[in-house]
Amino acid sequence: MSLTQRERDIVELLRAQPMLDAAGIAERLGATKAAVSVHLSNLTKKGEILGRGYVVRSEAQTVVVVGGANMDVKAHSTEPAQLHTSNPGAAVTTPGGVGRNIAENLARLGSPTHLVAPVGRDAFGEQVLAMTRAAGVLVDHMIISEGSTGTYLAVMDATGELLVAVSNMAMTDRLTVRQLGAARDLITHADLLVVDGNVPQAPAAWLLDFAAAVGVPVVIDPVSVAKARHLVTMLSPERPLLAITPNLDELSAMVGEPVAQTRAAIARAAKVLHALGVQHVWVRRGTRGSLLSSIGDDGRSTVTLLPAPSVPVVDVTGAGDSMTAAFVHAILRGDSPAGAARFGQMAAGLTVSSSETVRPDLTPRLVDAELAAASPHLTPATPSSTAGARRRRPTKEHR
Repeated sequence: MSLTQRERDIVELLRAQPMLDAAGIAERLGATKAAVSVHLSNLTKKGEILGRGYVVRSEAQTVVVVGGANMDVKAHSTEPAQLHTSNPGAAVTTPGGVGRNIAENLARLGSPTHLVAPVGRDAFGEQVLAMTRAAGVLVDHMIISEGSTGTYLAVMDATGELLVAVSNMAMTDRLTVRQLGAARDLITHADLLVVDGNVPQAPAAWLLDFAAAVGVPVVIDPVSVAKARHLVTMLSPERPLLAITPNLDELSAMVGEPVAQTRAAIARAAKVLHALGVQHVWVRRGTRGSLLSSIGDDGRSTVTLLPAPSVPVVDVTGAGDSMTAAFVHAILRGDSPAGAARFGQMAAGLTVSSSETVRPDLTPRLVDAELAAASPHLTPATPSSTAGARRRRPTKEHR
């Protein structure tokens, strides 16, 4: 929607002084408080002001992430781990959750990102909120509920590989459509929506329907085999997805049969999801890298194999989350889908070579520099007809 000159003046003023109230704006503009209040109301309806207070919409493309937020407890064995006995090692506590981790990675990459996730009114919930906000994520639409904030306990061996994990996602499991209703305007004005597969079926279906109705592209991270199995029942051409990011086991669960670790088998399985309205199927294959299958407007699919970067493994926790976030960031900045996948895979490599679930020094410049060093023969990624998700929004007449 277009803005009046007075509305543009208010937006510019709030960008410079976001703590101003209506009276302060009126004083600086030589207007009445009542007139400014009307303009502020109109700016909220137009999506230029978001959240509580006068949070001005960023000029950069914004992302909304809906999913889980919890506290991670990660234990590392310092020797080859032995089962059924005590192992020497160390433990750290950090905020986590697939949705939260994706949101933090996006914020560190420079994409303005809102997180919509439930946390409890407890010490863990307060820490998750404070540390997520400090990382640059917008948390005004977090859902604060009675009960305990979710937890994720992971045990890694001396090589950084995951041995076992136990998660308590009860708060996310209880997420409802009604709770998400407060984020309707936020999603409407987003450039892309990311849905964590931990979101229960009813609210996930509502998110896909609502995003389709308002023309917001959607990326889904299936999270696990069990969640992927339920997720596939919601997919249809009437609920189109920009992308989905399963690993091989999750892909097998979604197509209902084992998928072999070959290009041909993965490409065949991806076509099943293309038929259900998914434009890009990006399959993670661990040390083998990944495979991106994209379907064009002509109905033809293009398959791209991407090798995994050669990096030392310190901790694999959070690698998939950084992969999804970096892919989304690159798509929004105009990279081709294959270029965005390369960017995402390098971000994951940088993450596993760090002891942190979300690498604190992750930036686009770092990822691009590592890509250039690893593949000097590749030219920088350029926009394609499928890049720039927001520009591909369907018009109301074609929904």
